[in-house]
Amino acid sequence: MARDFSRTPLIVTWELTQACGLECDHCRAEAQPDRDPEELTTEEGKRLLESVADFGHPPPILVFSGGDPLERPDLDELVDYATELGLPTAVTPAPTQKLTREVIERFADAGIHRMALSLDGPDAKSHDDFRGESGSYERVRQAAEWADEAGLSIQINTTVTANTAASLPAIADQVEELGAAMWEVFFLVPIGRGAELAQLTPAAADEWMAWLYRRQRDAPFRLITVEAPQYRRIAREIEGEPVSVGSTHAGSGFVFVSHRGEVYPSGFLPESAGNVRETDLVELYRDSELFRRLRDTGKRSGRCGQCPYRELCGGSRSRAYAVTGDPLASDPLCPLVGR
Repeated sequence: MARDFSRTPLIVTWELTQACGLECDHCRAEAQPDRDPEELTTEEGKRLLESVADFGHPPPILVFSGGDPLERPDLDELVDYATELGLPTAVTPAPTQKLTREVIERFADAGIHRMALSLDGPDAKSHDDFRGESGSYERVRQAAEWADEAGLSIQINTTVTANTAASLPAIADQVEELGAAMWEVFFLVPIGRGAELAQLTPAAADEWMAWLYRRQRDAPFRLITVEAPQYRRIAREIEGEPVSVGSTHAGSGFVFVSHRGEVYPSGFLPESAGNVRETDLVELYRDSELFRRLRDTGKRSGRCGQCPYRELCGGSRSRAYAVTGDPLASDPLCPLVGR
């Protein structure tokens, strides 16, 4: 069923907590070892889930994210309630010792549709260095094996920086080997700890997006990009005609709820439209000034506002915000911006 992104998002991501046992180099949330006492409570979380269901049919996909969702002792209760409400769900656990076979089996039994695992290097050293913990790579592979045994679909998430891009071919092979249904490739936005990492040049970003598009054409997994809507332009340029590919837009089809209830267009664009403790999520997504401005491509400034691919791509609003402080500015990762 066609979805009107001005009315209903495809994905609602709820950052259950910022607590996490890892210290990843790129962490958007700058995760901490301890939970924030101002997190949404279980009852507030259930009201949030009811709001997600209120978007109507088809409902958005609800992603339980973090930090590490496993740091919330009420995770099972929240997952069960989301299933009761008829919400399709996904979970993004951190690959720590908390992610056991029993936990994964519970995910499958509770009706979780997909579990996301992060793979940021093709071997233990590169991945573990990036993730900040020895043994993380092996736990990812073990978790993928347990998920397969439990009948739980997985996706692999990978973050692309100037220093990790060369590993994409080897990571793609492992995505296929692990039997992932989807590969979600995040192009780094310089916020949180990621602000310290080396960025791809615009030309290199275009080259790697072209490589990703060609790699996925015959792959057994679906590939989508995050904070790289120019992937749509790349696909059209390669095919010579319009083609449907997966790439997210902040505030248009996507909404992020922080652990304290702040509603952001993306986890990488921390400008709040309001708080679910005070205003219903549906109202904030549909009617807030911030979200309406982001969905209006005529509001773009600079090169993005004049680009012939404005409707198709529109640039990463999160990266524009991170670099310039203006979510409507041009995306500095796009080579067309500098022309």
